Amino acid sequence: MDEMVPITRSFFTFALSTVLILFFAVSSSTSSTTFAVASNSSNGFFSVKYRYAGSEPSLSTLKAHDSRRQQRILAGVDLPLGGSGPDGVGLYYAKIGIGTPSKDYYVQVDTGTDRIWVNCIHCKGCPTSSSLGIELTLYDIKDSSTGQLVSCESQFCYEVSGGALPGCHPNETCTYLEIYGDGSSTFGYLVEDVMQYDKISGDIQTTSSNGTIMFGCGQSQSGDLDSSNEEALDGILGFGKSNSSMISQLASTGKVKKMFAHCLDGTNGGGIFAIGHVVQPIVNMTPLVPNQPHYNVNMTAIQVGRDFLSLPMDLFEAGDRKGTLIDSGTTLAYLPEIVYRPLVDKILSWQPDLQVHTVHDDYTCFSYSGRVDDGFPNVTLHFENLVSLRVYPHDYLFDFEGLWCIGWQNSGMQSKDRMNLTLLGDLVLSNKLVLYDLENQAIGWTEYNCSSSIGVRDEQTGTVHLVGSHTISSAHNLIMQWTMLLLMLLMYASMNSIY
Repeated sequence: MDEMVPITRSFFTFALSTVLILFFAVSSSTSSTTFAVASNSSNGFFSVKYRYAGSEPSLSTLKAHDSRRQQRILAGVDLPLGGSGPDGVGLYYAKIGIGTPSKDYYVQVDTGTDRIWVNCIHCKGCPTSSSLGIELTLYDIKDSSTGQLVSCESQFCYEVSGGALPGCHPNETCTYLEIYGDGSSTFGYLVEDVMQYDKISGDIQTTSSNGTIMFGCGQSQSGDLDSSNEEALDGILGFGKSNSSMISQLASTGKVKKMFAHCLDGTNGGGIFAIGHVVQPIVNMTPLVPNQPHYNVNMTAIQVGRDFLSLPMDLFEAGDRKGTLIDSGTTLAYLPEIVYRPLVDKILSWQPDLQVHTVHDDYTCFSYSGRVDDGFPNVTLHFENLVSLRVYPHDYLFDFEGLWCIGWQNSGMQSKDRMNLTLLGDLVLSNKLVLYDLENQAIGWTEYNCSSSIGVRDEQTGTVHLVGSHTISSAHNLIMQWTMLLLMLLMYASMNSIY
């Protein structure tokens, strides 16, 4: 087994994987995040936390994470409803409330899947404990006065099943089965119940709110989804493109625009994750490729410094297991070998005297004592509509035991099925506001200070609310604020007693 390689590059620590106004604020000591929702009639937020908080995941761990994730989102046999699974494939998880009375569930937040599901009572193979320091809960529809089964004759079942469910009879429940490329599977039935969240009623003002959603109730798990997974969660909260996703269900009620954004702070941690119509800052958009299940875009060229790589014109065309995919739940960035080799060669040509080493047969590393942003080129990715994405040396280089290693990875080394795929993860997305506009089938980004705030418009009143990492404090920050206030009061009382 390869030696675990510790990572100290901050962008790995803050990779993600959802208009309500959504934002999150991360405590530096716990790496937990709050994301908020702004809607026509109500705004809300959930607490979100990084899976590897308090630890330094190794490069081997992150590569294994990306490999499992790619198998899930690319090679799955997708039948009615399921999820990409709470097994380390996702980097962030949220605590949500479901049912009446509400119970807490920890679910993976993921833009790479459309699915919402939680593990349920009497589940075969479902995990009951987690090494993440959270208490897992099995959903029981009998414990909720608002829970009800979803009929196989319902329109929602028809949509998520891609047609009439075989063998459906009146008053029978809509079931789902999803089998993944890595052999894992999840099976269960659909439920409708109330999800609880805190709504934003104005700038730095929140009240309680809820909304009804339909989700999967997991009855049987196998492979990496079962009880053998140490980093287990209760389920998944998918923000993909289909009608079954969280963003689509919220939008179907008329409460929100089918738009969301995230901004991952690769320097200080945390950032913003917002459901809503982001109007500040202005973001240049590129079209999403039609008829694709994920967030695929048309990349047109790659520039290293001032030079463009000479690449085949059809290289980035979308298709089965090819094209360019934006995925906030992936840590690194993966390029076809025909791109990877000339890109790495061009980067290294800026320092021809480097002594290059190969670490663990995969990672190109070297010793360099200067400032990497001064000694190496920016890499600029160009997309349709003249939209570009600039990746700086401090983004794509990370340090390991005195060496600098290149974060760009060869898709062909992962799997032959993915050898022509370009997958852009947190390596290129950190410190950028990324806006997903499903209303107009477009996606865009801009370099941004993710520890600041963004403007999200309330569609009912037209009011623009500023939300950001400072808007709602985490529990740790609240404790620190109260502690500081108490100390100030004690100091004030002490000074008065002296005088």
